[in-house]
Amino acid sequence: MGSRRYFYDLIAKNLRLYVRPGDTMALVCSSSDLLPTMFPESSIWDSGVPDTDNTVDYVVVSSCIHYERDIQSFLHRLRNHCTSSTRVIITYYSSLWRPLLNLATRLDLRIKTPEQNWLAPEDIENLMRLSGYEPVRTDNRILCPVYIPLVSAVLNRFVAPLPLFRSLTMLNILTVRPLAVSGTLPAQPSVSVIVPARNEAGNIENAVQRLPAMGPDDELIFVEGNSTDNTWQMIQEIKERYGSTRNIVIAQQSGKGKGDAVRKGFSLATRDVLMILDADLTVPPEDLPKFYEAIVGGYGEFINGSRLVYPMEGRAMRFLNMIGNKFFAMAFSFVLGQRFRDTLCGTKVLSRSHYEKLARHRKYFGEFDPFGDFDLLFGAARLGLKIVEVPVAYRDRVYGTTNISRWRHGLILLKMLLFAALRMRFI
Repeated sequence: MGSRRYFYDLIAKNLRLYVRPGDTMALVCSSSDLLPTMFPESSIWDSGVPDTDNTVDYVVVSSCIHYERDIQSFLHRLRNHCTSSTRVIITYYSSLWRPLLNLATRLDLRIKTPEQNWLAPEDIENLMRLSGYEPVRTDNRILCPVYIPLVSAVLNRFVAPLPLFRSLTMLNILTVRPLAVSGTLPAQPSVSVIVPARNEAGNIENAVQRLPAMGPDDELIFVEGNSTDNTWQMIQEIKERYGSTRNIVIAQQSGKGKGDAVRKGFSLATRDVLMILDADLTVPPEDLPKFYEAIVGGYGEFINGSRLVYPMEGRAMRFLNMIGNKFFAMAFSFVLGQRFRDTLCGTKVLSRSHYEKLARHRKYFGEFDPFGDFDLLFGAARLGLKIVEVPVAYRDRVYGTTNISRWRHGLILLKMLLFAALRMRFI
């Protein structure tokens, strides 16, 4: 295998983490770049950006940052091809590798491409912000750009992503989202609040009474499944009692687990914003407007609750659960490339359009999530969505007992995390 072909195959493999079949993509590349052969179905903007205003899902800028005389103007031109859902993916070389790349050029191991810009990641991220983009994720890839049987595969897949070695890698892949462009949400969207409920009869009426209005025409969706108390009867009574003043949708899941209930609720949802509210009400319904303001204000595209910021009530979380939360928060931050303080909070919010795109590619991470919110996290990270956390006050449960088995579900979560690591970080 030729060294150049192997190198560009590596880049294409990493980019396919984000760019999926069916996505529209344009490549901005130098004339010597081999990436167009890796994505023959995509538009190619060779050494420049066209003057049209056609928009795409992804714009991949392959190493052009090294050759542009005015990077800021170049980035401004790119914005004509972006909506708020477009992701711009920029690849550029680490300055640490500059002497080796120059040597490879002199030895005719690579085409002569006199790079004039060798910028630090901090400089490129600053240029992004000046040009109206927000960095979402940075990947550091490729320790061995030439093919050595077995050695290069081990170094590039398993060693390069590790914290100590990331600073030594050759290639940086920066994903950014454009700001202040046309969005996917109306100015004041309505909300579908999905409440999965199992053995939560004593919390149903409280959920209805305490849920604040957010959009002009919100809906509340209860999905019950496999309860051993009278949860389903209570849901039916509440719909009858409050149906004239609240838009309440009720359903029973056909499968098992919170994940199945969440997916059932999302399939019934008709509003622009989707929210999950756990029926135990340990995250107060009164906190949901904070999530609404975060997504409508454009501060994030996937809003995750965090219970580990404010003091929590005494019995809200057991000590070992706290330790598990902190461990999984660090592990998820490493795997998904965005910082998390609390991944196990059940309150999560995203737009329905992003959910539908995410759901089409759910199989990439497997379909064994019994919780219903972790494949949302994985999918949001793969879409390059900006994930932000909203601190919430975590309360004691006032009715019933938890449906979570600490050890059994912890092992399932660990399995999911390892699977996602192989699909996102060690690729």
